[in-house]
Amino acid sequence: MSTLDEQIHNIGIAPGDVILMHSSMKALGTDKTPERFLLELMHILTDKGTLLLPALTYESVTNEHPHFSVLESEPCVGLLPKTFMKMDGVLRSLHPTHSVCAWGANAEAITGKHRHDNTPVGPGSPFMLLPEYNGKILFIGDILHSCTFMHGIEEIVDAPYVMNKDMTEYTLTDSLGNSYKKEYYTHNFKGREQEYTRIREILTYPDIRTGFICAASCFLIDAEKLKTAAIERFNNDIYAFVSPAEDE
Repeated sequence: MSTLDEQIHNIGIAPGDVILMHSSMKALGTDKTPERFLLELMHILTDKGTLLLPALTYESVTNEHPHFSVLESEPCVGLLPKTFMKMDGVLRSLHPTHSVCAWGANAEAITGKHRHDNTPVGPGSPFMLLPEYNGKILFIGDILHSCTFMHGIEEIVDAPYVMNKDMTEYTLTDSLGNSYKKEYYTHNFKGREQEYTRIREILTYPDIRTGFICAASCFLIDAEKLKTAAIERFNNDIYAFVSPAEDE
């Protein structure tokens, strides 16, 4: 089997890159611990690169429990994000449900503007700042359906199904222990199934690449090219990346 360095290089990742990683530890099929895998990936990117992992908390930070803490609210999207948020040098953006953790040269710049948004994946979110840094989105495992970046595109094109009309008030506690209240619009996909695997229909190599990392099949996507292609598809069909929910 190829080494991790070789696999990372073969899929199109280079030292200094800005990488947002959606990940399935189970899919990796490795005996490496989550921390060891992350440290090796960070070493490959070098301190000139930047690694980001979504740290979403929509399962625990809710209307019934509307409190988010940068240091204490655990992500609900897997073992790697839970591990990453606690590692040395990792910063976390301030958002109640759609925060992102980041390490590396651009970590502070990419996470710092999220506090100004009032939607989940707005213009100041690390997701939507990726194109400004020539960022790439890495999917470890067959998990294109989890492409949170697409929510930001849906916000840009004002997809009629994406947003609740009423705002929700949350209490947020930052990394210094300061707490305050803020209102946010939240997402609402009621009646719609998200179909982000259709990304494969609008991108071609080298804007979308495939390969393996450990035992996991992976996708690497150029964020700017995905943004451009997805907006074009939405302009032709605003429902291009959703379908009616089966139970509706």
